[in-house]
Amino acid sequence: MMQGKVAVVTGAGGGVGRAIAVMMAAAGAKVIVADIGASLSGEGGSTSPAQQTKALIEQQGGAAEICTESVAAWGSARKIVQAALDHYGRIDAVVNNAGILRDGIFHKMSEDDWLSVISVHLNGSFFVSRAAAEQYRKQESGAFVHITSTSGLIGNVGQANYAAAKLGITALSKSIAMDMQRYNVRSNCLSPWAWSRMTSSIPTTTPEQQAAVEKLQRMTPDKNAALAVFLCSDAASGVTGQVFGTRMHELILFSSPRPIRIVHQAEGWTPETIAAVAIPAFEQGFMPMDTSETLFNWDPL
Repeated sequence: MMQGKVAVVTGAGGGVGRAIAVMMAAAGAKVIVADIGASLSGEGGSTSPAQQTKALIEQQGGAAEICTESVAAWGSARKIVQAALDHYGRIDAVVNNAGILRDGIFHKMSEDDWLSVISVHLNGSFFVSRAAAEQYRKQESGAFVHITSTSGLIGNVGQANYAAAKLGITALSKSIAMDMQRYNVRSNCLSPWAWSRMTSSIPTTTPEQQAAVEKLQRMTPDKNAALAVFLCSDAASGVTGQVFGTRMHELILFSSPRPIRIVHQAEGWTPETIAAVAIPAFEQGFMPMDTSETLFNWDPL
């Protein structure tokens, strides 16, 4: 499904990114494996993770090159896209998967923890996509897949920075889809469930947490790759501006925010009438604060 296409996959040195890169290559794409080889919190760097993914692709007869530039700065992100043009002469797909974690309860989160996570996830998705958009416009084709998370779509404790970035990515994707539709460019989001380095930090101090992690460990990263490959292929030509999820053998289409209940009062509103009339009418539509059931009440199909 990707024969003759060139794909850039960021954060492809392991986990979900590696699984997507490997399946992209198996589907016929030439792949730029973009990964700086940093720790989960973003420190350090190494070529080894990207080289290992490249080796896996080549062992299966595929074609890949590595790029160890960071997504988190305008100039280095442009070099990632340029690597595809330099090695393979074009770019057809971008998967914005690179990410780090700096988890912490909101009222103790530092400035650096906030800015670092926003920089890699949200800024990085914009920078790489913006660089690719120039080539997409010229060729009047292209696809983006941005990796989001239920931490942003639903919410999660101790991840204000990550959740804000991941929900921001969905808005970015929708805007790209609207702005670039005239150039036959598609943009979609994918929220993966998978056991990887990014989820290995989930605490297991209670029986409930242990049970949730045991379920998550059965969701290997490769379960998420097929949808990413489809969304980057010509078979998905009519699919754009959507938010999908993958969970074991399930595919999920998420809703986008829409009005669910409207209350009108001809004489207008006061704080008192809002309390007495509007809020009681709205309460049944309130989002529950406990997300555990939504996230982890799962049995394999």
